[in-house]
Amino acid sequence: MNTFELGDFRLTSGDTLPGARLAYQTFGELNQAKDNVVVFPTFLGAPPEVLNGWIGENRALDPRTHFIVLPGHFGLPPSSAPSNTPARPFPAVTVADDVIAQQRLLEEVFGVREIRLALGWSIGAIQVYEWALRFGDLVRSIAPIAGAPTPPPWTKLWLKTVVEEPITADPNYADGGYAYAASVSGGLARVAHGSALTAPPRTFYYDSSEVWRTLGFDSVDAFVEGFWEGFWLPQDPNDVVTQARKARFAWPGARGESLREVLGRIKAKTTIAAFTGDALFPPDELRQYAEWIPGATFRQIDSVYGHLATFGLAEPDVKAIDDVIRHALES
Repeated sequence: MNTFELGDFRLTSGDTLPGARLAYQTFGELNQAKDNVVVFPTFLGAPPEVLNGWIGENRALDPRTHFIVLPGHFGLPPSSAPSNTPARPFPAVTVADDVIAQQRLLEEVFGVREIRLALGWSIGAIQVYEWALRFGDLVRSIAPIAGAPTPPPWTKLWLKTVVEEPITADPNYADGGYAYAASVSGGLARVAHGSALTAPPRTFYYDSSEVWRTLGFDSVDAFVEGFWEGFWLPQDPNDVVTQARKARFAWPGARGESLREVLGRIKAKTTIAAFTGDALFPPDELRQYAEWIPGATFRQIDSVYGHLATFGLAEPDVKAIDDVIRHALES
């Protein structure tokens, strides 16, 4: 993992993040024209290396052809986050701050002035939309998958009630002043249980299908413990709250603009993909976004995993996502 030192980074709020750092990984080589760049930001609670499995020879993201950059975002270690930043309180960061830092990384470290493709899912997709709107002259194509420019109302409620409030309501959270992250494990466990209930589609648990068994678990309780608690319990509570709030308040437009007006300003070739059964970013809502973006393409991917399809848990989902990425690169 590499680190880009941003120094004292001025946020869009006007506050300063002291000694700001942005973690990142790269794959492949930057060509002489510096026009083979793919930016692939990550999602809530997942450092850049979780995306490594999407990169490989003969895959859509082939490092022999593309220079692929996996940047982190603020609030998510090892990038600057409450858990690794001495300054208290940690300032309120935004998705815009993430993307501004990512653009500085590409320009100041690699001299990049053109992005062949920006892609990502969930909170990564929120960053992709910010890229397209903030740096529209640099971005040729975007592929937001299972994500939105701003979370839909249900998803904003999910970020608050499923992710944020179980942590902040834990008595040991102490308004963020806990001494040890493990002391807030009760709150993090409740985030895990709420995620298990709401992130997969209901059909995931049907007796007739028991999709969770395909992941190697012999009971629902074992799935919740092994998959969801395994994901959330190692996280730092303040880091999770910072990321959830940042996502919830994401807005890439100007004050007073409608979402339709905002999306109508996107110049990049756009490929939007959604998964059936995804309650966080339902296909019908994402299809509407595609209708508002000039020349956009919409693809619906049928999956039994809903939003979890972004984890690449089944070969058909992996193939479908690779096909979406190939289409976006060929646009």
